[in-house]
Amino acid sequence: MGNAQSGGGVWPVKHGSTKAFQAMADKDADVATATFGAGCYWGTDKYYAQDMNVEKPGAVIATSVGFMGAPTCAPNPTYRQVCSGTTGHVEVCQVKYDPKHVTYEDLCMHFYTFHDPTTVNRQGNDSGTQYASVVFVHDGDQRVTAERVKDKVQTLVSSGAINAFSGKTVSTGIQDATTFYPAEEAHQKYLEKRPSGYCNHRKRFRWCDILVK
Repeated sequence: MGNAQSGGGVWPVKHGSTKAFQAMADKDADVATATFGAGCYWGTDKYYAQDMNVEKPGAVIATSVGFMGAPTCAPNPTYRQVCSGTTGHVEVCQVKYDPKHVTYEDLCMHFYTFHDPTTVNRQGNDSGTQYASVVFVHDGDQRVTAERVKDKVQTLVSSGAINAFSGKTVSTGIQDATTFYPAEEAHQKYLEKRPSGYCNHRKRFRWCDILVK
């Protein structure tokens, strides 16, 4: 079973339709985009929309869950199709964030605190390629940062400074972002609507205590 989420309330991010989310254009000083796959997207959404804003108020402006895959993947997959594990898509949370309140590096470090990047295509009971640990990068600068953070996490795992994972090899993929296909509205902010709903994520360590050194 996944972990039940305690508490409730409205998450401190913008609420609206997936169309409104997609219409949010990146602006130099106001909005930037990041995309993360860390297993079931319900939990990934919660750990960015709620928890990241607790760590750094105002950091995350809006989130949307959906699917992303290689350029050769079929367009517009449904949830059921992705769950079959045959489409090549990964469940992701796309994050609109404010660079004045949080850096992309902060977001990448936070990513490793709530899932296990050493279990290939699996998070707890959830198994399949759709549950892969992946950072989808939107430009060259994001790639450099994502690779640097992954290397740092691997170093800390190898040294024993991080011992919260099942294995010793960080298997997170770093891939170029492709088309983001939003999931249906019922899946958006799922754990906000159902605070005790299914989630295979948990807080493993505080990123600001271990990674910022």
